[in-house]
Amino acid sequence: MRTEILENLRKALPENDVPAVQECATTLYNALPNKDELRENTVMVAYGGGKDSAYALAFVRAVHLALAERHGQTFRMRVTTMRHGGMPYQVMQNIDRSYAALGLYDDPDVELILVERDTVVPFDRDRAMPHKLIDFNRVDMLMGGHRSYGDGRATFCNACNLNVADSFGVAARHDGGVDLIITGDSPQEQRDYALWIRRLARGAGQKPADARKGFKGTLETLNGLAQAYFEDVHGSQNVERVQERGVTSEIPALEFFSIYDYTSYASGAHWRLLTDFLNFVFDEIAFNFTESDCANPALMAHLRGLRTEHAYGRTYGEGIAQYVDFAIELMRKKHFPDHLVEEMERRYRTGEGVEAMRAAATEYGEVAFGINTEQMVCVVYSPFAGRAANLHEYLAAEHPELLQDEEKIRTLLAGGRDEGVAARLERISGLSVTDLQALYNGPLWSPSAELGTQAGVLPLVMDSDPHKKIIRVKRNPEGEEVLDRVAGR
Repeated sequence: MRTEILENLRKALPENDVPAVQECATTLYNALPNKDELRENTVMVAYGGGKDSAYALAFVRAVHLALAERHGQTFRMRVTTMRHGGMPYQVMQNIDRSYAALGLYDDPDVELILVERDTVVPFDRDRAMPHKLIDFNRVDMLMGGHRSYGDGRATFCNACNLNVADSFGVAARHDGGVDLIITGDSPQEQRDYALWIRRLARGAGQKPADARKGFKGTLETLNGLAQAYFEDVHGSQNVERVQERGVTSEIPALEFFSIYDYTSYASGAHWRLLTDFLNFVFDEIAFNFTESDCANPALMAHLRGLRTEHAYGRTYGEGIAQYVDFAIELMRKKHFPDHLVEEMERRYRTGEGVEAMRAAATEYGEVAFGINTEQMVCVVYSPFAGRAANLHEYLAAEHPELLQDEEKIRTLLAGGRDEGVAARLERISGLSVTDLQALYNGPLWSPSAELGTQAGVLPLVMDSDPHKKIIRVKRNPEGEEVLDRVAGR
């Protein structure tokens, strides 16, 4: 079985990758601590279910099999996938098809796991998304969104990126740990990322971990940042929630092994491998802009449309166009194949297409996070954060029937009690009164504020984020133009 899969892989891989597999196998062999008993080595590779990680997984599997062919045995391969609310079932299907094509299910030297926060379970395509995980992601999304007028990155990406780091720690220490972690990032990219994290820590007034600790030290530094970030988002009084959002760093000293120099990462170069061999499917939910493993970018575009329609008094389509222009430019910078860029442009090219994607995003928000349109509209006004700075504007535009209760609402947000008002606010926001009060007592971060003018870890992260663009937008029905930020994936 292994021989057949390796031969088929050699036919499916880009031509330059075939000798590169052998070269990489030699280098990896030399990096393994136990060369006499290869099965005693455990090597971890992350597979998020997207096109790039699918290619990386296929390449690592070829190396795995090449060593088995050469030595009669090979290392133990741990493939880990972090689950989150933005990962639709279609992504689980793509993962399943990849595993089947690569013969991973039947190989005794392969371990396939799902990481669901601090829980590790065997991969199961049909495993239901745990309700606790949905609620965990939903609250982070809403609280981050309310701190930032529904900014795409603050709403969806920041918490998720910290969760990804945590999942690496959880998977790396699971069941006796691992000896190496394989990455597709170049050594320079790894160094740049580590330096960025250290700069953020210093900017937040924290002392980074000793750089000589390597990945363990990076996780320790990220844990400090995560605690400060989630304190910004959820409030310092919510100690238990902040603590459970830390980054796992209790792992042994670990090294990364990069396959970057051996591989052809431009997806056009391995398109046949993805679609013909791995049976990868790009559908309208799993494939959105720069992501092929996450539906959240469609929700980011949706929030931009809602913000423009409701808070700016313009049209939904105008906001969507702003996001699409930004995201298509990002796709081209990331060297997406032309036909995928064209597919994304087609989805949003017509009014009918925009409305179809609006319906799809609305449905997905309800299914994946349990959030309806009323609650998303509430996010883009951010009416409760920063001492309810935008409350009057929000009520006047969206809930004029509540204007007479504005003072009651402010009293409740400041710590008072009113069960009737509380129930109404919880319904229209999707958040508990405790969370609304935390928003009220904490900052409101403005995406359009000048660099360095806002305190906290959240604005530090956002200011240094490369996935943003400053554009001119019309912020009211009269068409007054101002500078604004669009950010996402």
